[in-house]
Amino acid sequence: MASAVYGMQSSWPAKWSGESKSAGDAPMEIVRSGEDIAESDASPATEESIPRAFEGMIGASEALKRVLAHVKTVAPTDATVLLEGETGTGKELISQAIHTLSQRRARKFVKFNCAAIPPGLLESELFGHERGAFTGAITRKIGRFELADKGTLFLDEVGDIPLELQAKLLRVLQEQEFERLGSTQTQRVDVRFIAATNRNLAEMVSSKEFRDDLYFRLKVFPIAIPPLRERKEDIPVLVEFFLQEFSRRMNKQIDTILASTMERLIEYSWPGNIRELQNFIERAVILSTGSTLGAPLEDLKSPVETTLVAATLKQAESGHILKVLRETRWVVGGPRGAAVRLGLKRTTLMGKMRRLRKLTQVSGSWHRAQKENRLSATKERIWEQRPPGEAIALRSYEHGRDQRIWKSNKNQKR
Repeated sequence: MASAVYGMQSSWPAKWSGESKSAGDAPMEIVRSGEDIAESDASPATEESIPRAFEGMIGASEALKRVLAHVKTVAPTDATVLLEGETGTGKELISQAIHTLSQRRARKFVKFNCAAIPPGLLESELFGHERGAFTGAITRKIGRFELADKGTLFLDEVGDIPLELQAKLLRVLQEQEFERLGSTQTQRVDVRFIAATNRNLAEMVSSKEFRDDLYFRLKVFPIAIPPLRERKEDIPVLVEFFLQEFSRRMNKQIDTILASTMERLIEYSWPGNIRELQNFIERAVILSTGSTLGAPLEDLKSPVETTLVAATLKQAESGHILKVLRETRWVVGGPRGAAVRLGLKRTTLMGKMRRLRKLTQVSGSWHRAQKENRLSATKERIWEQRPPGEAIALRSYEHGRDQRIWKSNKNQKR
């Protein structure tokens, strides 16, 4: 194990120094066996599979322990699991652990990335196809659901599945049956389903990009995987682990990390999470020429964080503008328009809509709303200017349609 001696420039706290004086001062350990979350009354089969299930999950933070506790709780069941977390947080490792601790561990564990396949081929990859189903289908193909029968299917980036395919996926989740592309014969399967995404599915449901019924069907047991910036106490352990691994691969002897280097690594926000940290340590080992890790700290630049924050602010501004536009029925100008509510000039708001790259979505909805508003205003004027004694149109709104009900008004006075 690479020595965690960080005191060449300044003294490092005892818990990072690798010195164990008491149980309370013991250094952070690499959790591979799951002892910290094991229940005393767990079944022998589960206890035996814990070390293999949690292999590769490094850290001892409370945030990680909560995730592993959820994994132990849901794994023995057949419930659908939704893993939510940023890219690089280890969602695939968590899914593998759930399968290893489940009753299906002796069966297949099929992994599939929905974002890696073109939308036109996604249905064939998931459900399979018959010979002649489309141009180029020269043989029958078995889909991922059939391959995972009696086992576990892990669908990564489930938020990238097109809307037109989500209904078929919902049916498989509910009924455990489907038809291959180009076939009328129903196939029945028995599959444990685990989904993962780095997108906000709730927001996608609100914007009609994801089916709400599929979302609630997936969200049987959600597990939120924390980003690395929320478990900073695990960074020294991860650094030490990756340093040992890459030093062994490259046949180098690197056993010292400067205190200033470790402090900078802990302070950095790591937007790419564990994957970014792993790549950074590999690059540092390549650049190191002695026994001390020569980390390229200049690569951890604040402009990266600034860009991410700016992108987040831009998204927040875009969402707020769209929310106000929907509340005002897409009326931009006027005393009750979105511009007044946002405290902007009408031209300024239109410019922001274009700069936020929402022009296509906003423009279409805005023009439709303007047409409906003009039609409504015309009807109101006709209503107010009607001659006495003539028939009038009473508007009844039902399911978004304007239905006219004509009634006599001979005795009504203006």
